Parts: sequence; C-alpha cells; structure tokens
Amino acid sequence: MSKRDLKKYLETLPAEHLRLQILELYNKFPAVKTYYNFVFKPNEDQLIDEAKAKIYNEYFPQKRRKPKARRSVAQKYIKHFMSLGMDVFLVADLMLFNLEVLQRFSEQKPQLADTFYKSVLNSFEQLIAYIIENGLVSTHRDRVEAVVQSVQKQQWPNLFAFELHFEQL
Repeated sequence: MSKRDLKKYLETLPAEHLRLQILELYNKFPAVKTYYNFVFKPNEDQLIDEAKAKIYNEYFPQKRRKPKARRSVAQKYIKHFMSLGMDVFLVADLMLFNLEVLQRFSEQKPQLADTFYKSVLNSFEQLIAYIIENGLVSTHRDRVEAVVQSVQKQQWPNLFAFELHFEQL
C-alpha cells in the first residue's frame, strides 16, 4: 500500500476506529510501543547513559574477564536512536564516545586484527558524515581531532584514511 492510499484510507475512518487501530498496533508491534514511549516520555539522557554503559562494558567488562568487543552493540544503539529521532547532538556524542572507548581498548591491546581498525574507520566515517549533515562540526571538532591524534599516536595502519576523512571538516 502506498502512502497516498494509506492517507485516503485513514481519512475515511472515524476517529474511534483510528484510536482502536493505533492501540492494536501499540500492543502488536514492539517498535510502535518503543516509538510512542519515546515520544511521550523521551528520557534521552537516561537512554544515552544506558547505551554508554553497555558500550563500555562491551570492551571493559565488569563481570567477566574477557571483553566481547562487538562493534555491532554500539551500532545497534546508534541506529535505534536515529530512528527514534533523538537529538542529533546526543547521537553524535554517543558516536564519539564509542570511538573514544575503542581507542582506549586499542591502547591496552595493541595487537589487534586489521578488521578492528577497519571497523573503527567505518564508525569514524559514519561520524564525520553525521556531524557534517547535521551541522555539528563546530561543536564536535575538538573531540574528532582528539580521535585522529590518538590514531596518530598509536600508529594505526589506516592512519592515512582517518586523516583524509578528518580533512572533510
């Protein structure tokens, strides 16, 4: 069904039927429930803090000895917060936090696979595109530059790519 057809259909329904359909969607689909919970009670700071704690625990676990070090955990939160329409400043902050944790992890474990460095570069590229797209360059430039400086200090194999992306700012 196209968006246009949906609009026509919704215009024909009485208000009570619309309410019932929305309630049914809310009960049936977790994504709809999550969306409405966020819209009416955002608690953005709390959600960001919880995500930061999970990301940090992924690389520096409190309850187990070995870190899982899955980049997908952070990417899931970032994608989810973008889909909810969360404040772009907070999403960019989470993206930077993720990169900072990854660099701290790299400092403690210098013998990492090339896939790790490529993965971090992908996150960095996503960050650069996001802050340019949302006009956040001036507010986040210092932290982005600190990321690049850390990459230089640690002499990552893909340092040149980080520097090229940083020049886009």
